[in-house]
Amino acid sequence: MNDAPMTVTLQVPGLDAEAEIRIDRWGIPHIRAATEKDLFFAQGFNAARDRLWQLDLWRKRGLGLLAADFGPGYLAQDHAARHFLYRGDMSPEWRAYAPDTEAICTAFTAGINAYIALCEAEPDRLPPEFAVFATRPARWQPSDVVRVRSHALTRNGLSEILRANIMALADAETDLLRYEIEPPVEPKPADGIVLADIPLEATRMFKLATAPVTFDRARLAATLDDVWKWTEVTDLGDIIQRVAEEGSNNWAVHGSRTETGRPILASDPHRAHAVPSLRYLVHLQAAGFNAIGTGEPTAPGISLGHNEKIAFGLTIFGADQEDVYVYETKDGDPEQYRYGDGWDTIDRVSETFEVKGYDDQTLVLSFTRHGPILHEDRTKRLAIAMRSVWLSPGSAAYLGSLSYMRTNTVTAFSESLSHWGTPSVNHVSADVNGNIGWFTAGFTPVRRNWEGLLPVPGHGSHEWDGFLPADQLPRKYNPAEGFVASANEMNLPADRDPKAPSVGHEWAEVSRAQRIRSVLSADPKHSLKASMALQTDVYSRPAATICGLLAKISGRESLNAQQKRSVDLFKNWDHRLEATSAPAALFEVWWMKHLRPALLAKFAPNATVRQLLLPGDVDRMLSFLTAPGERWSATERDEMLLSTLSAGFADCEKRLGADPVAWAWGSLHKALFEHATSRVKTENAAEWNVGPLSLGGSRSTPMHAGYRMSDFGVNAGASVRLVMDVGDWDNSVCVNTPGQSGDPRSPHYDDLAEPWSKGEYVPLAFSRPQVDAMTATLIRLVPVSDEV
Repeated sequence: MNDAPMTVTLQVPGLDAEAEIRIDRWGIPHIRAATEKDLFFAQGFNAARDRLWQLDLWRKRGLGLLAADFGPGYLAQDHAARHFLYRGDMSPEWRAYAPDTEAICTAFTAGINAYIALCEAEPDRLPPEFAVFATRPARWQPSDVVRVRSHALTRNGLSEILRANIMALADAETDLLRYEIEPPVEPKPADGIVLADIPLEATRMFKLATAPVTFDRARLAATLDDVWKWTEVTDLGDIIQRVAEEGSNNWAVHGSRTETGRPILASDPHRAHAVPSLRYLVHLQAAGFNAIGTGEPTAPGISLGHNEKIAFGLTIFGADQEDVYVYETKDGDPEQYRYGDGWDTIDRVSETFEVKGYDDQTLVLSFTRHGPILHEDRTKRLAIAMRSVWLSPGSAAYLGSLSYMRTNTVTAFSESLSHWGTPSVNHVSADVNGNIGWFTAGFTPVRRNWEGLLPVPGHGSHEWDGFLPADQLPRKYNPAEGFVASANEMNLPADRDPKAPSVGHEWAEVSRAQRIRSVLSADPKHSLKASMALQTDVYSRPAATICGLLAKISGRESLNAQQKRSVDLFKNWDHRLEATSAPAALFEVWWMKHLRPALLAKFAPNATVRQLLLPGDVDRMLSFLTAPGERWSATERDEMLLSTLSAGFADCEKRLGADPVAWAWGSLHKALFEHATSRVKTENAAEWNVGPLSLGGSRSTPMHAGYRMSDFGVNAGASVRLVMDVGDWDNSVCVNTPGQSGDPRSPHYDDLAEPWSKGEYVPLAFSRPQVDAMTATLIRLVPVSDEV
């Protein structure tokens, strides 16, 4: 018999009736309230209880309010962020997600503010990060939830600018080493566009607006004279790699192909690793509504999980939701830009920014009719701006889930997706009636006369013609193969009309998707255990492909000692990148540090261009290796394989020692969840870091584990994993990392990191008896007017 949970009672102004938060032994809160109003109030209160530092920093970053707390080193980031806020009419914005969105966000933010008020009355409740910086959390407005856009994943504005620069220095074929274009089209500059006139500097403001908040002593010590030195907070290659690696896997298997006859739905979103995690598991229950799963703690509801009738998950779908526009400005009057037969005036908006230690500063934000201005060059009489779906009502990230999380069938789920704006995703769903479906969704601009791959003129010749209706985007319902799956791959239907408006042309490599489909196709009796194994599968398609090529030349007498030892190490290897594997260590060092750079050097001899191509398109590089074609011979390919293999082996000896038997991929490939304060704290700087944890996998395996090229440190992959038994919900499992709580003092700050690193899961309790049995702490929230 379980011990009685520890019970805490809190008086909370703003509640209409008593509510409760039951925290299970893994830190997952199960929130019960009488009404949805009280439920979302309690969700906001609980999010602040567990993640207040994260919530406060998210809000201040998104609204451009960092400098007030952290000084001039953050003013440029504030200035950039404010360019990408939603600035339109709030009435259509509120209606876009669900009829009661405003009421939900009002209740949710009231709950956050109620916890902030509690912290003001009881300062010991404040997370310790506030003491490090001597800051305080700020109150929220309901509109804060929806007006911030810049944390979402959209594409491909930065890619257009990169492509322009690569084509100016090389050609479109070279750019395919950065991103394969599917469906294939040849990008050509529009009339009047000079690619060489589009500088890389035009990427700066957007990447600054979307960058995470970083802390170091020099930045915190910056003065007003240093403001514009802090515009390069992240390397261009880092942010491009981050965009490329933030994807996901999901699948739904029909009951005709499972052990139990019930559908199974699995979803594991991949994002940059952080502490606390980007995701937060929560269970929400009120009269007529009962759902559990994960979303971002800064938003009400859940976006991946299940209610009593359906389960749902998502991955990024590669719809192109941005365009870069180039304008001719008027000779003698740079405030005017050409549009149609006349001239429009640049919209200059002066805004006030609080700056710690200084008087308020006034900075100007600049916009064209299409969006924020990224760059101006008065000498060349041009301006460059970005148009994004962010400017449209309904494009706050994940908020469309407020509609679908309350549907009861796969069909109703699909019909709710007109409310989904960003990010563009592959939804999968399964219901207790046995149905499954795959539905792509997200605002997809209709481009009538171009593909969206290069910057275009801003004078009116290239305009969006609305968005594609949700039901005209790709989808499947109960397909013959008995499952649906996605992993960010190019999955537009082969029979889609080539004359139809372009959806997108840039996708993740196909390795994860191919492996997932292969495993599911071969499994007629799929199980929860099999789904867990597939989410943590470390089979590498690049390893299988490249080692297959090596095997064909491994018998040559000319192999040197290092090559022979390498071939011996690869013998009988199953191409799985296990953390304990020696051949996995050799392969990844060889492939990523030697063979891949050699390929890029071969086909992009210009060093500047090579930097812009990183991290490189895996599918394109594999095609060069497997089918040499006209650009090089099989002999040249084989010579490159062997020479880089020697270098890779020698590199492993330096990194891991002289004995290959002792090598292990996990000795190099480690996840360190670094707390944002670790570089500025004067005492115990690393105490809030979690790890390092040895991991298997890579960016090419279903268990996505992307890493920094400099040191193999894992920096992206699944945070949350969910595997759901549709209809027998208490069998479902999950894991978050490094833990549910964002407060370093909490036992749930890092308690899930070790199980996550080992591919283990914890129960996702749903029924009242199961939740009650697993409750470790019960928090009673009592209206102030009630007796305690």
